[in-house]
Formats: sequence, structure tokens, C-alpha cells
Amino acid sequence: MRITSERRGVRVARRLAMAFGLLIALLLLVGAGALTVSRVADAMHDQSYRLQPALRENMHMREQVTRMSRAVRTYLLTGDTAARSSYRQLRDEPVATLAEARRVAPAWARSNLAAQDRQLRAYVRLADQQAQAAPGSADARRLTDEASRRFTAFDITNQRLETRLTSEMQRLEDGADTFLDGSAVTIGVLLAAGGALSVFAAVRTTRALTRPLQSTAATLDRLASGEHSARAQETGPEEIRAVARSVNALADESDRLRADEAERRELSQAARETGRRIRDRLDVDYVLDAACTGMSEVLAADYVFILLAENDGSAFPVARVWSAERGLLPEEEGRNIPTLPADVVRDHYRRGTVWLITDMPRYVSDTTPMPGAPGSFGKTGMPAENRAAAAALGLDSVVITPIGVGEEPIGAVAVARTSADRPWREMDIEIVESMASGIGRALHTALLYEQETSLVEKLRALDKAKSDFLSTVSHELRTPLTSIVGYIELLKDEETGPLTPPQLRMLDVVDRNANRLRALIEDLLTLSRIESGAFGSKKGPVDLCSLVVSATDAIRPAAAAASVVLETHCPSRPLVLEADSDQLDRVLMNLLSNAVKFTPEGGKVTVRAEARDGEAVLSVSDTGIGIPAAEQEKLFQRFFRASNATDAAIPGTGLGLTIVRTIVANHGGEVYVSSAEGRGTTFTARLPIATPHGAAAAS
Repeated sequence: MRITSERRGVRVARRLAMAFGLLIALLLLVGAGALTVSRVADAMHDQSYRLQPALRENMHMREQVTRMSRAVRTYLLTGDTAARSSYRQLRDEPVATLAEARRVAPAWARSNLAAQDRQLRAYVRLADQQAQAAPGSADARRLTDEASRRFTAFDITNQRLETRLTSEMQRLEDGADTFLDGSAVTIGVLLAAGGALSVFAAVRTTRALTRPLQSTAATLDRLASGEHSARAQETGPEEIRAVARSVNALADESDRLRADEAERRELSQAARETGRRIRDRLDVDYVLDAACTGMSEVLAADYVFILLAENDGSAFPVARVWSAERGLLPEEEGRNIPTLPADVVRDHYRRGTVWLITDMPRYVSDTTPMPGAPGSFGKTGMPAENRAAAAALGLDSVVITPIGVGEEPIGAVAVARTSADRPWREMDIEIVESMASGIGRALHTALLYEQETSLVEKLRALDKAKSDFLSTVSHELRTPLTSIVGYIELLKDEETGPLTPPQLRMLDVVDRNANRLRALIEDLLTLSRIESGAFGSKKGPVDLCSLVVSATDAIRPAAAAASVVLETHCPSRPLVLEADSDQLDRVLMNLLSNAVKFTPEGGKVTVRAEARDGEAVLSVSDTGIGIPAAEQEKLFQRFFRASNATDAAIPGTGLGLTIVRTIVANHGGEVYVSSAEGRGTTFTARLPIATPHGAAAAS
């Protein structure tokens, strides 16, 4: 049966070869014939075209001689000298035309042209004599008769050549047309015969190929529609049988790939579940335990090892070990397993690929270098302690993947099997690489969280110690400062005797600096209470307008001393807030003192309070030095001072605005700043208005 099918296959191939060969030969023959016909027809037309210049020159020459004869006869009949002049101008033109006709005429016409030359020259000699004769004389009549005979002889010879050229051209044209018609018929017959043969061969070949091809195509349609069990019948010519075998092989491979893909999806889903479990908690020990258990479940490994870098990456000891027989091994037992050399882990991490070791027993017996292995493993083989551990555990194949984030590895993950009957497949290695990448990120995050947690605890302890120190120092400073201020007042009252003017001026300096120190201590105590969470407000009904008036009255002497104009704008009705009056007064004093301090002589400070959109809006504006735009975001941070204030050596602690923002926030409001360097600053605080008084104030 196979021999028969092979013979049929050969016959089909030969038939196709013969059909296509015949078709190609026919096409070549038709093409060659068409090319030959075209060239022959072109040659015949070309010969006809070559006769046209000779015909044209011959006719032109007769026309010139006729005009010349007419001119000399006109002279003899009329005696018009202009006609004789015309003759003399025309007498040389026929000779030149005759020379051109000889150049372009075919060889067979040259004898005729030679005769024309002789006749023309004879006629010209007589014509010259005519031009010299007297009109109407007997000599003129005699010359005219002789010239007429000469002209007639020339004209007959000229027309004979014209007739011959014309008939030759017509013959060539007719021959070309006849040749083209015959060639067209011949080519048509060849094409019809070739077409018939081609159709015959195509029909026979199609009948031999159609059924098995249709069967194979139907099988492909069934496979494409999802009928994966469909297979093509291996019938028909050998070529079609080969196609059917290929279709069946592709279907089998497709089944295998689908099975692999289904298994890969299942493994990937299990790997994702493990990844989610690993990310549940930011705890290094939990991540290690979950990673070992998850990889063992997904990959059916006999051992799972996780190594973590220690001593800044100089060593990679085993942090966790999982065994198929015992589960997670005790940490002490895992520590007894030899570490991987640092150069091996680092070198392979830089390669960025998974390291597969097969036939492990081959490298356990001695220090055989491992081809393609990273670091020292590829040069001197495995160290003795690693070989002993691999032999004791019975490892046959291992997949090792360094893990890390950035340029340096933080460890490595290794999964091992003890049986050569279960080699690592490509999809297994892909899952190992994917899971190791997730484990690396989870470990990196957990380690960072562990470090950050420790650092935060240290910072909190340090911050608490700082706050306690500030609170303690501030309280300790208040007692001696109160005593200093009290004794200054006693000295000023002159209870101990009169003071001289220089002494009073010195006491004023001491009193002023003592008050500055007391304000600083109060700011530090307030900041300490804010940071410790003990800062609160005792709220009650407060008229914001009254607070503005009292605060501006208190700051007015300082403004007058600095030659700064102080203006206030408040509504006529009370603007009642539910607030702590002492704290709001402190807000006003801090903002007003800053405005006066940073405004040069001749400047102005404006305080404005008003009700707007159900809120109390308090603004303090100055025409002072302003604040650089790049520094305005940091303005409410503690201890921050603008660079232009520092450059101008204007005193301050950088705590006032921090306290202002805290007080306003405790009252449910917000504070904003608008400033342009060199053009002044405006601080605006928005505070909720108390009801029902607020509604009355707003009206």
C-alpha cells in the first residue's frame, strides 16, 4: 500500500512538473515569438521609414527645379529682371538637395540620382544661357525649347524614382502588416493549445489532490473550532500524507503545550498564593517560614534552603531549611549547614540568571570544577564542607537563585531534589525564579521595616528625652528669671536708694533682655506641651475685636519706637468666637511683634478682623522685608527662620509661628501666609464664629 501511494505521489509530482513545464515552455515560446515578431515588424517599419528622407529630398529637388524653370521663363517672356535674380538665387539649391538625397537614399536609387544629376547639370547650363539671352529674341526661343526638353527629361527621371520609392515603402508596410497578422494568428493558436493542455493537466491534478486535501482541511477546521481530538487521515499521494502527518504532529504538540500551560497556570496560581501569604506580615521570620513552606508545596521539592547575607554581605549563612520528611528544621540545625561562598552568590546575582546544577553526585566525590558555575565553584569546584553536606542530604539536582534589590544580593534561595527521576523542567525553573523574586522583595521590605521600626523607636526615645530636657530646663529657668525680674522692679522703685541715670539705663537693658528670655522660655514650654500632647485650650465666648484692640495697644509703644504706623480695622459689632482668650491674644502678639520687628522705619502694620462666609478672618499685614518664595513652605516649622531675616541679624527663635499655627488649629481654624520679598507679608487666620452671636456679628 505504501509503495502504491509513493508511486501515486511520484506521478502527481511528475504530472505537476510536466504541466508546469509545458506551461512555462509555452510561455517562453509565445514570449520568444512575440519578441521575434516585434523585432521583424520593427525592422520592416524601420526600412520603410528610412526611405522617407530620400523621397522627401527627391520631391523637394523637383519643386526647386520647377521654381527655377518658372523664374527663367518669366524673365524671357516679360523681361522682368527680378525673375532673373530669383533664378540666380535658386540655381544652386537643387544641386545641394541632390547631394542630400544621395546621402540618405538606398543603394539601388543611386543610379537614378546619378542620371538626375547629369540631367540637372545639363538643364542648368541651358538655363544660364537663357538668363543671358535677350527676352523675345530668336536665340531665347531656341534656348527655351531645348531647356524644356532637358527639364522634361529630368522630371521624368525624378518621378520614376519617386514612384519606385513610394511603391517600395508601401510594399514594406504591407509586408509588416501581413507578418503581424500571421504572427498574431499563430500565437493565438499556441496560446489556445497551451491553455487547453494546462486545463487538462490542472483538472487531472486537482482530481488527484482535492479529496485528501479537503479531508485535511476539514480536520484543521475541527481543530480550530476546539475539537482537539480531531486527527487527519493519512490518505492520498505521499505529499498529502506528509501534510496530514504534520497536522497530526502539530495537534499532538498543541495538546502537550496545553497540558504544560495548564500546569504552568496552576503552578503560577499557587506561586501567587504563596506570594500573598508572604506579604501578609512585615516580619522577617514569618517571611522566611512562609517562603520555605510555600516553595516546597508549589515545586514538590525535597529541600528548600534560604540564605541571608550577614556582616555586610561577606557571608551568606543558611537562615531556613525545609525538608520533605521533617518540615522546617530547627534554626540551630540549619546553621550547621555550610554557607555558600560570598563570591559565588555575588557573581551569580550579577549574571541575573537561575543556576541549575544537575548530576550533583558527580561534583561531590572530588573537587571537580563545575562548568559555567559562578565564582570559585567554576574554578576549584565545591568546598569540602559543601560537598560533605550535599552527600549527607543525598542531593541530586539543585536550582539556586540569588535574591536582592539593587546592586547587591541580600541572600539566595535554593530548591533541591534527591532523585534523578524527577529532573527540573523549564517551567519549574521559571516558577523558582518568579517566586524567588517575590521572596527577595518581601524580605527586603521586611528587613527595611525591621530597621525602620528600630530607628523610629530610637528617634522617639531621643525626641522624648529632648522634650523632657526642654521642659525641665525651661521650668528650672523660670524660677531664677522671676527672681531677677523681681529685683529689677525693686531697684527701679528705689527702695534701696536712688539710682543715677546711667544705672537706670542699665536696668532697662537688663529688664528688656530678661523679658526676652522669659518670652523664649514661655515659647519653649509651650512647644514642649505641644509635642507631649498636653497643650489644650480653655474655651469660652471671646470678642475678637476686643482682643485686637488690646493687643495693638500693647504693641503700640514698640511700633512707635520703631517708627512704624499701626492701623486696625474691626467691625462695629462684636465678633464673638468660642475660644481661649489667652491663646488668641498670644497669636495676635506673636503676629504683631513679628510684623513690627520685620518692618523698617516709616513702614506700616495693618490688623484687620471681619466676618466672611460664616468665619472670622483675622489678618496682619506689614510692608516689611517679606519672605523668599522658596522658603514660605517651611515657615511654620519649629526653629525655622527666613534667610533674609538671618542675614539682617534680626533676633528671633523661630518658634512663634509654630505656636500660632498650633493654637489656630486647636480652635478648628487654618492660617495662611502671602508674601513677596521686599514688599511685605500678610498672615491670615480663619476661625469658626460662635453661634448665635456669630450670626448677629456677621449681619
